[in-house]
Amino acid sequence: MVTITSSKMENLKWCNPATQSLMSWTLYECSRREKRIVTLPRSIRGGKILVRASFNYGNYDNKNSPPTFDLHFDGNYWDTVVTLSTGSVYYEAIYVAKGDEMSVCVAQTKAGQFPFMSALEVRSLESNMYGHVDAAYALFLKTRIAYGASDAVRYSDDIYDRIWVPAQVGTGSSLIKVTTDALLISVDQADYPPQAVLKNAITTSTPSQSIIFGTDFPTAQVPIYMTMYFSEVTELDSTQKRSFMVYRNNESFSDPILPPYANFTELYVSNFTSASNSTFSLIATADSTLPPLINAMELFYISDQLTDGTNSNDVAALASLQSDSDVLQEWGGDPCLPAPFSWDWLTCNTGTTPRVTALYLSSYGLSGSFPDFSSMTALETIDLRNNSIYGPIPDFLGNLPNLKELNLADNQLTGSVPTSLLKNNKLKLVDTPTTSTSYGGGGGYISPKKKSNKLPAILGATIPTFIIFWVIVGVVAIFHHKRKTAAIAALSAGQNGGGNRPHGTPQGGTNNAGMAGKIVEAMVNQLNASANTNTQRQHQRQRQQ
Repeated sequence: MVTITSSKMENLKWCNPATQSLMSWTLYECSRREKRIVTLPRSIRGGKILVRASFNYGNYDNKNSPPTFDLHFDGNYWDTVVTLSTGSVYYEAIYVAKGDEMSVCVAQTKAGQFPFMSALEVRSLESNMYGHVDAAYALFLKTRIAYGASDAVRYSDDIYDRIWVPAQVGTGSSLIKVTTDALLISVDQADYPPQAVLKNAITTSTPSQSIIFGTDFPTAQVPIYMTMYFSEVTELDSTQKRSFMVYRNNESFSDPILPPYANFTELYVSNFTSASNSTFSLIATADSTLPPLINAMELFYISDQLTDGTNSNDVAALASLQSDSDVLQEWGGDPCLPAPFSWDWLTCNTGTTPRVTALYLSSYGLSGSFPDFSSMTALETIDLRNNSIYGPIPDFLGNLPNLKELNLADNQLTGSVPTSLLKNNKLKLVDTPTTSTSYGGGGGYISPKKKSNKLPAILGATIPTFIIFWVIVGVVAIFHHKRKTAAIAALSAGQNGGGNRPHGTPQGGTNNAGMAGKIVEAMVNQLNASANTNTQRQHQRQRQQ
């Protein structure tokens, strides 16, 4: 059992009764990064669980306006929460947990009405409980009633902590409350109802009277799951017989029910729909000497088919990425679901099993070697600019079948661009002021339009302005010196009878030109060294920050 309780609406606590350990946390909306995550105990992972979310407004915001908002679990819509001015409301779901975690989040749906949660409880159920509905669907509690009980029944009377609400018999009603005289009632079967709800029942005065149930269903037809519990309250003699049938809209849909004494029988109804005009009733059979009775009932809506969540390969790759980043660990729950509230730094498609199609991780402080996205085959965009990722560009980038845009600017990548990436004809260049395809540029995107077998890895570097200035000054000085030397040499040649070679190149001019080329080359090398040094210093400062 995992429980979350709170004395303040915005602050909740995890409580594991087995260890009595507490961990405080703050509730956030689905639109924020912190979806609430419950790590399930190893004993119930992949098992059937009961999840209950409770909401007690209590005018905590001094607005006297209880809010309405949506509730989601594991990326599935659960219900629309309607809170009350006084008292609490709770919503309960039963389903098969598919992984090691479950997530719950609340979503604002009306302006000025802010979601909150007072408690979240997760209980383990037996695998055979409520087993007449497919594991691909959840049961959403409509009502759970203990007929004839004086008070609500829950833990410790019910070891699964289901809340059984009492249904009192009104004055003037033909219904009668009765109590069993059995000292012990066996409950070790089916859905394990607690003895406390089988000790009492309601019945009518005569066999000719029926018990009719109001269901309060919505106007539209909805799929339902209903369980009724029957236990005889006294040991009958040979002249007595209690026999009745269950009717829906005045049509029988059960065999005759004969409740056992000191035990119980259970009738479940599933895979059909009901609406506000639907009625259920218990009517005695013709040979019954006693009227019908009922001890308890559970009524659920059946959910739409549950999502399996984001593609498992994508989830595993993202988990690996998060393990290396404190910043990214702030996001939890399903990356893509519920659909309007996916993680801030990614985009997903809308398939039955969503895939991550884009990663926008610019300036997220990522460091270390290049993350492994090789299993995220639906990726179309990867933006990793302005981080501190180092090492070679991996081959798998060129093998991502849907990749269209790639931005690796301002990292510490080294080596050459993999051939697999150069051959990817689906990549396109998205021009930015820093786009470059060579060392020393502010480069980022790789495009087949600029690909080359000699294309170096893309590294971001900033060239200091003062270095550019001195390079320009140096080049101007060199060419000025070149022109002056050539003029002096030509004049000397003319004075020595060089008139027959007015356009000849003096030997001294050739030597000076070669020297100028060496000087320029030296300055360019110095420029590259300075740029690389500056880049290293920038990355060092980023890591220190």
